[in-house]
Amino acid sequence: MGYVILLGVILLLVVHFYKKAKRQKVQPFPEHWHGLLLDNVLYYRNLSKERQAAFQQRMMQFLSEVYIDGVQLELHELDKILIAASAVIPVFGFEEWHYTNLSGILLYPDNFNEDMQFSSKDKSRNIGGIVGNGRFEKQMILSKKALYHGFKNQSDKNNTGIHEFVHLIDKLDDFTDGIPERLLEHQYTIPWLKLIHTEMEVINANKSDIRNYGGTNEAEFFAVAAEYFFERPDLFKRKHPELYKMLVECFRQEPALLKK
Repeated sequence: MGYVILLGVILLLVVHFYKKAKRQKVQPFPEHWHGLLLDNVLYYRNLSKERQAAFQQRMMQFLSEVYIDGVQLELHELDKILIAASAVIPVFGFEEWHYTNLSGILLYPDNFNEDMQFSSKDKSRNIGGIVGNGRFEKQMILSKKALYHGFKNQSDKNNTGIHEFVHLIDKLDDFTDGIPERLLEHQYTIPWLKLIHTEMEVINANKSDIRNYGGTNEAEFFAVAAEYFFERPDLFKRKHPELYKMLVECFRQEPALLKK
């Protein structure tokens, strides 16, 4: 069964590259998506009408550049909406952004293990998303369950979709190391590293409200901190003011000030 699923994934990747080669036009934003975004994406709901319109355009641009397919599931509109929102949120502070290191996204129905298996019999399936390497280079795999949970629970400071796109941003310099050189100006690199290591020590001493997974390494710290920054910006600013200021510089936006 595992080999069948893996073969299916590889075949889907071939389709992705073929469709990527046939560059798609940017489609008009479907009007009824506005209501779905208001209902499901707090970040979008907090934007002004003008910024919502810009967000819509950025979503459609992203969807024209990246192919999304479901593995053992039928892809729905809300799946695409939440994936596109996850992509746009962390880079919305930039006038223009293209994920040049991403060509396709596979959406799994549930969490999966390191072998990309998501059988209910497998107790090790605890991965909600990954950015691919090797034969999965320029690919992302997301769990639909984890993706939806990230937007449904607006108080837990977790968002798998945003987490994985922040990894992609980090990887733009070919290294997933927690130092997003495309975002951080050079003078901030050393202060950023010092801040990361200080915060990781606090996490690993169980004295931080930043998720424990952020203490794994610098790359995971950056992604976990970004989730918190976008999901609970007011709380993050209050509890981690120095880190908040650094992420404002990094992402060129201040989510705590939306609609204020």
